[in-house]
Amino acid sequence: MATNLREHFNTSVNSPIPSHPATIGRQDQSFSVVISPECHGFWYDAVLVVPAVVFVVYLAFQAKKNVIKLSNGRSYIMISYYALLWVASLLNLAWCALQAWQCSGGKEVAWNVLSLFTGSAMLGLEISLVGFLLQEDYASGVEALAHTFLVSGIVVGVDILLKVIYVFGFGVPLFTVGVGSTYGVKWGLWLIHKLLLTAVYGFILFVHFSKWREKLPPRPAFYNYIVIMFVLTALASFGCGLAGIGAGFGIWLYNLTDICYHTLYLPFLFVIFLADFFQEESFLLENAYYSEMKDAGFFDADWD
Repeated sequence: MATNLREHFNTSVNSPIPSHPATIGRQDQSFSVVISPECHGFWYDAVLVVPAVVFVVYLAFQAKKNVIKLSNGRSYIMISYYALLWVASLLNLAWCALQAWQCSGGKEVAWNVLSLFTGSAMLGLEISLVGFLLQEDYASGVEALAHTFLVSGIVVGVDILLKVIYVFGFGVPLFTVGVGSTYGVKWGLWLIHKLLLTAVYGFILFVHFSKWREKLPPRPAFYNYIVIMFVLTALASFGCGLAGIGAGFGIWLYNLTDICYHTLYLPFLFVIFLADFFQEESFLLENAYYSEMKDAGFFDADWD
């Protein structure tokens, strides 16, 4: 009997401890952001979520007053951009709050879809606003808005199609922190994406300092916006280039620009282009619209 006990004891001690990472992952999904090496961590999530929540709460607090101004002003332009701002803000809030999805088993598809729609909404807002402000002076408001949404919709549609092909067709993890075997492909695609945006903003700055500058909006706020976006996209491009060759600093720089974009871009856009309109005491659009865009000479025939 003593021999049997001794053999049982030795067998128990020498046997390997079972490991069940899948079970642990299912039981502790709420802590996956902390324990998974592929997740950013609590403070990263907090830095993303807090500004997004504050901005959405601010929009909600001002919503009733803003809707009254929009309905009385009857500006199709401001209504369209205000609605697009709301859509982008809510999607961005969901994206910031659900960061744990990218390291939770079974939610990769949901995370990719959410990231795809969030990025597309913000990109559409970004492209359409710049395109709208670059319309010729003789263009009417409705014509400029329709043309801008048509062009930006085509660009965003192509962007969505390419990302769907690479993410769901070829399995490139564009929206996840784990890069796997497609490390270089992922950062190469993001590099092309950021370089195109940098080229657009850089071209606008070039025109500003050329003999064709009179074709651009004269508002200083517009150039402040262009300069900041040029710097942000240029830094993101640099970070993607470094990350593509395996430099850790490149990944850190790209993550920093990504945080700045998702936390500051929408409030920055609102302050630059929309806040003055909603702060006007008069509900008449022809008075309020001077605050930002009508100084550029647009849509004089629309607001009679």
